[in-house]
Amino acid sequence: MIEIIPAIDLIGGQCVRLTQGDYDRRTTYYKDPLDAARRYEDCGIRRLHLVDLDGAKAAHPVNLNVLERITVSTSLQVQYGGGIKNAEALRDVFGSGAARAICGSIAVTQPDAFREWLAEFGSAKMILGADTRDGRIAINGWLEAATVGVEELIESFRGAGLSQVICTDITKDGMLSGPSVPLYLQLQKTFPEIDVTVSGGISSWEDIEELDRNGLRSVVVGKAIYEGRIRFEQLEKYMLTVRTDKNQQRC
Repeated sequence: MIEIIPAIDLIGGQCVRLTQGDYDRRTTYYKDPLDAARRYEDCGIRRLHLVDLDGAKAAHPVNLNVLERITVSTSLQVQYGGGIKNAEALRDVFGSGAARAICGSIAVTQPDAFREWLAEFGSAKMILGADTRDGRIAINGWLEAATVGVEELIESFRGAGLSQVICTDITKDGMLSGPSVPLYLQLQKTFPEIDVTVSGGISSWEDIEELDRNGLRSVVVGKAIYEGRIRFEQLEKYMLTVRTDKNQQRC
């Protein structure tokens, strides 16, 4: 069953959502992101996607205090991205409680550094953030376009042990228009040994079911939850089914 990973995006310490990555088109949903994290934990969610949008823009983590509050106050495994540009920032993120770190821009601008981190910290803790707009990777808070394509970027770290990728189709992000299913199917087919997480465009529970039917392994969901298109009751019911299925497999 596909893993659902709720997203909390941070600006000014608050839980927000952007539309197509545009900082001027944002909506605030929770003044205290810990309230959102606890709701997810109550539903049985185990993994949280935390994005420091301030950090992505500033080129260094800004909201580590929010990360620490969530990891201290809940049992959620948090994957954290935004502004991780050097080893000091990466260690600060792990020191603040993150289970995984998402690195995008530095993988493009300093690929050798990302390879070193894969070797030092292990592929279980390092996630490549491959965010794409019109087939090209976007970096630095999606404010700049790189010349590399998404498949080319993933391929460049394949031999270094990369095992996790989050790919966001920026044109879909926050639009509630449905995910780019063909994109993710192609990536998962091309890189079967790598877990490709779908991100961007989820609009309904039916979108998640379609991804699951197609064999995709994990999906980040944000605005669809905050706008009530996917209800917390649905998340809770789904997570109960996941736990039951796992228990039956162990038996």
